[in-house]
Amino acid sequence: MSASKWSRLVALPVARNSLIRRCSFNRFNESQFDRLLVLDFEATCDSKRGTIRPQEIIEFPVLNMETNGFEIVGKFHRYVKPEVHPILTPFCTSLTGIIQDMVEDEAPLKIVMEDFHQWLQSQDLLNKNKFAVVTCGDWDLKQLLPHQFHHTGQVIPAYFKSWINIKMIFAESTGVYPRNLPHMLSHANLVHSGRLHSGIDDCHNIAAVVRFLGLQRRSQWRLTSFLED
Repeated sequence: MSASKWSRLVALPVARNSLIRRCSFNRFNESQFDRLLVLDFEATCDSKRGTIRPQEIIEFPVLNMETNGFEIVGKFHRYVKPEVHPILTPFCTSLTGIIQDMVEDEAPLKIVMEDFHQWLQSQDLLNKNKFAVVTCGDWDLKQLLPHQFHHTGQVIPAYFKSWINIKMIFAESTGVYPRNLPHMLSHANLVHSGRLHSGIDDCHNIAAVVRFLGLQRRSQWRLTSFLED
């Protein structure tokens, strides 16, 4: 890839996000984070895109990583009962490995969000340790969560209004913009573990990439993506 083409790929998203950052509320600045929270939602879906609206979160996994040795020091993992489309499609089960029994008796998202907030408090993440959420791409927090919250009337908490898209940090650190999570793992010579599109397994694989970037590439962790108020 030519240098000019690469610069266009990286510079345009950064410039756009800089503009968004100036007009968005964000209680975090871009200094060192004490913790990185790796998140990867799974959601209701069907083989034909757009046939399920809104998509609803059915798996809510988060790994708490400290930023000295990049070890996992905490885990939040819940399955979530969808309310608008309560029956999972065969395609959804095939893709995510989540069967109906795994969500049938679980709490809806509103309750799970309350439990997640309590977990953040138990991890000293709201008053003591400075943290940022890490995702693989922007879909989880830029599309899925806002659309579902708009439907339910929930308010998006401040800590979900800005995050680190690990693809951007990976690109800045390696010179390669990754297509997806397996591409990052392969480029970093890391072995994929578990099942692709299992939320908790994806989190562990993203965490492996975070550890690679933090320890071997000495990457600078900065917020890359923002929601406009």
